[in-house]
Amino acid sequence: MSAPMKTKMQSTLFKLNIWQRLCSYRCYSTLKKNINDILNQSCENGKLPVSTEGWIKSLRKQKKFTFFHLNDGSSSTSLQVVIDSQLCDRLISTGCSVHVEGDLVKSHGQGQAVEVQASSVRVIGQCDNDEYPLKAKSNYTVEYTRQLLHLRPRTEHHSNLLKLRNTASMAVHKYFQDQGYLFIHTPIISSNDCEGAGETFSVETDVSKLPIQEDKPEQTNQDSKSFFGHPAYLTVSGQLHLEAATGAFRKVYNFGPTFRAENSVGRHHLAEFYMIEAELAFTETLEDIMKEMESLVKHTCYTMIDSHESIVDYFWKLSSHSEQKSISTRLIESNFIRMTYSEAIKVLERKNDIFKFKAYWGCDLQKEHEKYLVKHCNNVPVFVTDFPASLKPFYARRNSEENTVAAVDLLVPEVGELFGGSLREERYDIIKSRLDDLQLTESYQWYLDLRRYGSVTHGGFGMGFERLLQCFLGINSIKDTIPFPRWIHHCSL
Repeated sequence: MSAPMKTKMQSTLFKLNIWQRLCSYRCYSTLKKNINDILNQSCENGKLPVSTEGWIKSLRKQKKFTFFHLNDGSSSTSLQVVIDSQLCDRLISTGCSVHVEGDLVKSHGQGQAVEVQASSVRVIGQCDNDEYPLKAKSNYTVEYTRQLLHLRPRTEHHSNLLKLRNTASMAVHKYFQDQGYLFIHTPIISSNDCEGAGETFSVETDVSKLPIQEDKPEQTNQDSKSFFGHPAYLTVSGQLHLEAATGAFRKVYNFGPTFRAENSVGRHHLAEFYMIEAELAFTETLEDIMKEMESLVKHTCYTMIDSHESIVDYFWKLSSHSEQKSISTRLIESNFIRMTYSEAIKVLERKNDIFKFKAYWGCDLQKEHEKYLVKHCNNVPVFVTDFPASLKPFYARRNSEENTVAAVDLLVPEVGELFGGSLREERYDIIKSRLDDLQLTESYQWYLDLRRYGSVTHGGFGMGFERLLQCFLGINSIKDTIPFPRWIHHCSL
């Protein structure tokens, strides 16, 4: 960079820093604050002028005064506002948005330290209470609000969920950043089915129906209507792309949407959900992978409690499981248990009479098996390792026993599998042989190149973000852990 250019950039950054400081100063000096800031204000010495906006959660009109609770999402507690009924906007109603001006004073009511004595309440957006489907002080089932996805964030229940989801998301990023991981944006559209289960959504667009750009010649094959010229899918995993990044970086991760075309309406399945995936180069043991899994779970769960203890407790009390708090606490305080697949099968075989699907060596673990194993371990999360090779994807590293691979699943209470991970097969001859057997060599030539040019031992894992929330908070259906759930025959909004 030339000296003049460097000087200009430094000047620009200096001006930006001043602007940020001014914005910060204004944030603290303005009378217009969010409700959380107002609730944390002290007015022991008299009145404090305030100005704010929000939505009315409940309303009580009397002849002389009108009382309402105002919330803008910044606090779990609403702000009580009192105004002379003669000064109150006649259009005011539960659910409407308003602008409030007045004085913050010490409250003499129970359960609140302060309240606003308003001098002005102006309706910003009206709300017809005759038609509004969310009535004040009414408790609605999650099944009901699931039909009102566009209004569901306004309920206390889902608002609390979204706050925890935000906190957990930031905790995930902080964990990886603090551990020296590089965040990689892996593609949503992919040419591979990483899991090999065939549960992919195809991405199809008829190129012949697209307008040809005047300034660009048509690049597509005249004999093909495919946009990409070959099959493409919505991603089921970013793992293979992360593996490419581990050819340059020791530790990488992603956090984004993934898609599975599962023909299921069960409470544990979504068609669109968020996956957290990580890859570690120069690692040779599953124990390294398991330590990262366990640390990530503990950090994320602890952060949710530390930031929103009352909200977490709210969900625990709503859980259908009477010991939800105890179960969730084990995610943070207990050392996760380790057992091999063979050991797990021996445990299950002793209880085959209670299972719908009988357990035997070589069978895939069903949800009922996973839940039983966790209960067998006193509801402490359990790692199951060294699966039969036939049960895991082609990239899992072969153990010295030829019929097993260095793969691991983390099982947690009520949910079952939360993580899946493995050491990746870095040996060129072995991975090529497996691809040959699956007739995938041509499609995965790029993947073989990773083994030809500077290959290293490496491994990684993937965690379903919504499943973590479901397990830790005791939420019955995974459809209620995400803002806009998609499942078979359901994709509203």
